[in-house]
Amino acid sequence: MDAVRVALLREVLAGTEWPAAARRFAGALRSSVVPQGGGLLLVGTAEYEPWHLAAHLVDEAAWSGQPELAPTLVRHRVRAGDPAHLAVGLGRVAAAGRGETLLVVAPQQPDAGLLERVHDARRSGATVLSLDAGDPEVLGLAHEALTVSGSAEVDLDTVQHLVSAATGENVLPSVRRGRRRLRDRLSRLADQLTAPPPPRW
Repeated sequence: MDAVRVALLREVLAGTEWPAAARRFAGALRSSVVPQGGGLLLVGTAEYEPWHLAAHLVDEAAWSGQPELAPTLVRHRVRAGDPAHLAVGLGRVAAAGRGETLLVVAPQQPDAGLLERVHDARRSGATVLSLDAGDPEVLGLAHEALTVSGSAEVDLDTVQHLVSAATGENVLPSVRRGRRRLRDRLSRLADQLTAPPPPRW
């Protein structure tokens, strides 16, 4: 999702908790990974691999000049012949330790094998963060969590876009106060995007 679409998404969601919550979570992710010089592992459930989030974090790492934000995607099923960046299996989660960060994306309850590996990583000193649907076992393992329940105004995919965009921001913008009608917010965004550049003197 490009910067214009993210800006539009934030405008539409202004007045809800999600832009600020995503920025807080992104700040926790950044402060866990950047000072350590990297070590970000990204894992989903057996049914859901967070490919899209991995790609966006790679982009944000490049655009922000913070290569530490580029994750290693950990996969539940690795096939012979997979390229190296797609050949990291679940054993890597259990081997994680101090100085590493494990981001778990769980739109549904993970299986016991993944939970056990995440528990091992946490016990070895890894920082565990989760983007989840409220599973109590996942929440019990996470140092920091952002939960998207079934009754939320947004889905987990949308929140991943907000988080990945905010992760690459060097300065977190202040949160706007007050609620405006959706049409007003869209109109203001359109004005900003179509305004001519300021004159150069």
